[in-house]
Amino acid sequence: MTFGLVSSLPNPILRVENLDITVINKGLDLFEGDIKTTRRRRSIRSTLHRWPLPVPYDLDWSLDMNAKGVILRAFEQFRLKTCVDFRPQFWNEQHIEIKKALGCWSQVGKNEWEQELSIGSDCDTVATVEHELMHALGFWHEQSRYDRDNHISINWGNIEAGKEKNFEIRTNDTNSTMDTPYDYFSVMHYPKDAFSNGKGSTIITKLPEFQDVIGQRLDMSHYDVEELNKFYRCNESISFLDHCSFDDDMCGMSVCSKSSVRWERVRRAVGGPHSDHTLLDTHSQGFFMHFSTKRGRIEDSAKMETRRMTPRRSCKVQCLEFFYYHSGSWSDQLNIWIREFDGLDDMKGTRRLMGQIKGSPADYWQLFHVPLNATKTFQVEFEARKGQGTSSGGFSVDDMNLSETECPHHTWQIRNFEGQLNANTNSSVMFSPKYYSSDDYSYQIAAVLTRDDFVVFARLVSGIFDDNLQWPCAWRQITFILLDQNPHIQKRMSKQSSITTSPSWITSQYFGRPSDWGSLNMHGFYYANKVWPHGLVMTTTQLRSRDFLKGGDAFLLISMKDISRLRYTNNLRCPTVKVKSISVSPLPPTKDDGPCGTKIPITTTSTHPPTTTTSSTTASTLRASDNSPVTPPERCNNIFSFTCYKTKISTGALVLVVLFIFIFGMLCTCCCNKTKRDVPSAENRVFMQMQ
Repeated sequence: MTFGLVSSLPNPILRVENLDITVINKGLDLFEGDIKTTRRRRSIRSTLHRWPLPVPYDLDWSLDMNAKGVILRAFEQFRLKTCVDFRPQFWNEQHIEIKKALGCWSQVGKNEWEQELSIGSDCDTVATVEHELMHALGFWHEQSRYDRDNHISINWGNIEAGKEKNFEIRTNDTNSTMDTPYDYFSVMHYPKDAFSNGKGSTIITKLPEFQDVIGQRLDMSHYDVEELNKFYRCNESISFLDHCSFDDDMCGMSVCSKSSVRWERVRRAVGGPHSDHTLLDTHSQGFFMHFSTKRGRIEDSAKMETRRMTPRRSCKVQCLEFFYYHSGSWSDQLNIWIREFDGLDDMKGTRRLMGQIKGSPADYWQLFHVPLNATKTFQVEFEARKGQGTSSGGFSVDDMNLSETECPHHTWQIRNFEGQLNANTNSSVMFSPKYYSSDDYSYQIAAVLTRDDFVVFARLVSGIFDDNLQWPCAWRQITFILLDQNPHIQKRMSKQSSITTSPSWITSQYFGRPSDWGSLNMHGFYYANKVWPHGLVMTTTQLRSRDFLKGGDAFLLISMKDISRLRYTNNLRCPTVKVKSISVSPLPPTKDDGPCGTKIPITTTSTHPPTTTTSSTTASTLRASDNSPVTPPERCNNIFSFTCYKTKISTGALVLVVLFIFIFGMLCTCCCNKTKRDVPSAENRVFMQMQ
């Protein structure tokens, strides 16, 4: 990493710049810049060099603590996006030995002997670890494909002397494309200036719009994932469970309601939002789910539930993520339940309240995470409830994702970030609210936006639990993720970076007790340490790519985790989900009616789009001429209720009904009497048998 001063913060700090692998490894004699060569070149197609799944690994004692935590986070990305899993090695088992040596490098494919992979200084980012693990799993660089000349040109005159061999093409015998197209977005691609002698770019893309894309170090691309799954002949993710953007259908979700107000699949809603989140900032308009609290009665509620899923991982922790829009009353509620089932015969299940949204409405989409801890087959239930007060809209939900992963601990939504970016000022500094870790350390995020870069740092601040904590704060890893707001969690390429606190007295000005080492912040009346001079950095060009900005907003996902266990072991304990005290008001009925799937379907006809929907499997989509939701007619569930006879009935029809009932009764009486006469008594039946 390289450093430069950023003077816009209260105390000038160092600005960190992420270095590419080719720069980190400069001066090392490695093939193609980061490949440790073997005795012979191997074919990616050979099953002999394909690892068994899950892949065994070992974290060597030489690794930095921050690198160890980052490696585990990279494993989680493989589990979320691909069918490849990793596990700590068994004794004397062939495995990937991950250690700290000079630079970032790996061998390609599984070896017949001990296999090493290096995550050295400045290599501790998730994208770099993914790159080296992809080598170990059997993949060469993207620009070495045999068909690369159809997509890029090599400027041989701009290549550093002696490095020309790094741009050789792999033949079809040693490098398969796995029938995937050439991928400019691949995490395995060289950047445009790789091994440059200073005269200009060494790689020119045939499509100019991808010139600044190649060499991205965000995350594995869609085709990286597809190629990996094809090579390992599997396609089911380890941790992904469910996703729904509601644009094509309901994704197997069900809705039901006891009242006339229910969840509806709409393109826009009265009171907002006027666009879904999936296609926000585009000229297209998709669907989202909406529950209106503008009409109806207090305590009206409706449920929307996912399909049933069974946890597969040993750590029984899940994360529910969705975007929501709250345009209703301050007392309206969106309650998040999980319903667990004991087996196939358990139709009702047992539900637990896991999260809740209420409070002041807002005129923009927000992101919400709910940590779950289902241990058996379960489904998620969104229950919207109308509260008191005036409402101009209701609750809307879009872009739901569910996975067997740990949720980020905090979400910082930076409003109107795009406006600040377009203002093109010299620099601006933003501070997040104070956050608390799961073990009560207080910290804060600082974001610096300049003309060219966006940099994120962390600092410890004084908190209410400081007297009971250990100082200096040791081996806590703070991770910040600038979210790529792609609606599907598996297709995101977010930017993330991590730092880890140290117990050394040398770093006390950063990780010591803030009231002893920090300065007083007069705005918040708390003490703040200096920011640690390592963090997340992106160029403003990268910020405008993909979906980092949507609706003008950016999201930073933030976590602070104790990784001290990695000093002497290869993995961390399963995360825990703290039980929250959540009140539901008004109180729900004491009787749980069970899931929507046990209800009798109610079929309604939609005018837009022209399909027949069932309330137990899809949302009602009745529309008025202006495409606004229409309340469906009230159903009669009790024939003895007065409401069932609101329709006007003629006198003649009533007479015919009464006459029919009278004749039917007389016929029944005659038949019964005849039957009694024709049937002999028990004594007569015995006598007749004797005769």
